[in-house]
Formats: sequence, structure tokens, C-alpha cells
Amino acid sequence: MTNDTILRNARIVLEDDVIHGSVRMIDGIIVDIVPVDSSLDGALTGTDGPGEDMDGDYLMPGLVELHTDQVEGHFQPRPKRFWDPIPAVIAHDAQMAASGMTTVLDALRIGAGPDESGLAAQADTLVAAIVHAADAGLLRADHLVHLRCEVSTPDVVDVFERIGNDDRVRLVSLMDHTPGQRQYADVESFRTYMVGKHSFSDEQFTAHVATLHERSAAYADTHRGEMARRARARGITMAAHDDATLAHVAESSDLGVRISEFPTTVEAARAAREAGQLVVMGAPNIVRGGSHSGNVAAAELLRHGLLDILSSDYVPSSPLQAVFALVASGEVTVPQGSALVSANPARAIGLNDRGVIEVGRRADLVRVRVHEMAQTPHHPSGAPVPVVRGVWREGMRVA
Repeated sequence: MTNDTILRNARIVLEDDVIHGSVRMIDGIIVDIVPVDSSLDGALTGTDGPGEDMDGDYLMPGLVELHTDQVEGHFQPRPKRFWDPIPAVIAHDAQMAASGMTTVLDALRIGAGPDESGLAAQADTLVAAIVHAADAGLLRADHLVHLRCEVSTPDVVDVFERIGNDDRVRLVSLMDHTPGQRQYADVESFRTYMVGKHSFSDEQFTAHVATLHERSAAYADTHRGEMARRARARGITMAAHDDATLAHVAESSDLGVRISEFPTTVEAARAAREAGQLVVMGAPNIVRGGSHSGNVAAAELLRHGLLDILSSDYVPSSPLQAVFALVASGEVTVPQGSALVSANPARAIGLNDRGVIEVGRRADLVRVRVHEMAQTPHHPSGAPVPVVRGVWREGMRVA
């Protein structure tokens, strides 16, 4: 049976414009985009006629999420307490779809740290659960896998060999969270994180940092090169995580990295762009007004013209919130903001069938109404709250 759906009376967000009109989808593909003032049948575009009335809401491309850690939180809702993996994936998927995401790369850490038997040791289980749920048609969004490879751990290569061959593995990030460099150049910010997460005493923290430095010296350089070699051999897109210096970017470029994920300085972001890498920053960084680790603010990179992609990182609703905050402050237009969360991330990993509203593309769409809050000293332009009112994946309503 043919699935023919018309979404009318919408503010349609195109690549370089916003128009009032309708979108027609047949069997998961966009087949027509009709402006309301077109000479074509007005019943398809206005407030009357067949199809579903969008009531003047924005109709945006479905979001493409490259880096979300949220599935791990659903799988381990309390320290050392694990949920059934497939129900955990389904719950995570519902949250992501309700945030407007139609394509999700679940970011799973591989490489176990000192005395760590938690999430990093369960990556095999989570990948298997994501693949099973996706293949069984249990999920609203299209889920792929992003392996966050902690190169300073002894087992990262072995784990990748077990799970890196699955077709759903589309992105590998090379990261080293050893304190004193990259994300945690400020060791005190790392102390704050570890004390808050693990309730470390000063003695435990000092011993932990010493062990991390030993492991980084023993494994980081070798495993970074080995992971890059294996990812290249399998045609998997690579990202560098938390590059901070020109030397970091030169190394990642030599390894074949295409994405600079969360560069910590303007210098590194500029070098990454010059090396042909797309720059990803966390949307929470925009919403909160800066990095929780004290590194460069995403808004500063945007002002320098060095920001290509926003990811939700640890807050699923943050990409749309960041987009409309930037629109309210006049820093981007709605199409430019949409590109940060849809077109650009799709392009970054070669998903050229989605990310924009265009005839012939996948009908992955999200309906958004913006609720305007009053101005405050902290939000002088107001605090727009984007509300997701409908999500379609390949033409089918999923949220």
C-alpha cells in the first residue's frame, strides 16, 4: 500500500530559506514542496484540504545526532546497577525521537579504565542490543553506532575487534582523557568531575591520576595509530576528540580524521578547519553559555566561523534549544541553525539521503513550535523553548 502524506500550512525550513507551504511524502520520500502562494492547488498548502495541518509551526529536517551518551545512562541508571539492555535502548530511543532526532549515533565508550568493570566493559552488550532493536523494527529513530575509543586503555583494540565490524558502526572517535591535557588541561576541573561522580578522597584522586598517566604513556600513542589504521581499513569515519594544540590537529590529520569533536581552543578549531575537518561542539555548551570544563565556548567558535555541527552530548533536548537560542540572539538564521543539527552532521558521515527538506530526500521531518519566554537579565533576547510536536521518519509518524 502506498503511504501518501501531506503536511500543510507549515513554515518549511529549507537550506537557505523558510517558506510557508506544504510538503508531500510518498513511501518515505519527499516528492513535492509547494509554497502557499503557488499557482498549484491551494488546498494542499493552506488551512483547508487534505493532509495534516501544521498550524504554522516550523517543519524542519529531522535532526542527525552524532554524539549522545544517553543510552549508557538508560543502561546503567545507578552506579553498578544495569537495566535490561533492549528495554534500555527502547527508552533511550523514545527520548531521542521526542527531541526531534530521526538519526542517532549512539556514542559508546570502549576501553576500560583502572578498576573499571562498568559501562566500558559492557559495550558488546549495548551494541548487540542496539543492533537487535533496530533490526527488529523496535525503534523510532534510525540508530547507528559511534565508538568512543579511549586510546590510553589496554583493551581498546581488542574490544574494537569484537564489535567494530558491524555495519551500524559508522563513527570512531580517538580520545584520551588523561588529566593534564586536552579536555582536562586543568587538573582541578578533572578533580571536580571525579569527586562529584565517584566521591574520591584526595588520596584516591592522586592515585587514580598517577595510574592514568602511566597507562597513557604505555598505550595512548600506539593505540591511537592502531585504531586509526583499523578504522580506515573498514571505511569508518574518524573523529578526533578534544584536540587542543596544533600538534594534536596535525597528528589527527595525518591519521585521516575528518571530524574535530569538541576542540578545546580556537587555535585547534582553526587548524582543524584548515585541515578539512568539520568542527563539532556540544549544544549544552551553547545553552549554558560555556564549557563545563573551562575550555573554549562553542559560541566563540561560531563567531569565528569555526562551528559546523552541534551534538546533544549529555542533554537530548539541547540541539533544538541551542538553535533557537542562537536565532533569538541574531547569531544565526533558522536555516543556518538547522544545518548545524541536520545537514552538516549527515554530510559528515556520508548520509547524503537525509538532513535537508528537498525533493528526493528521505522524509525525515520534525514539527517544532517555539514557546517564547519573557526576557530576563540572563536571557536579554528572551528564552525561546522549542517544543517538538511531531516527528516523521521516512514518512511514518514516530513521535
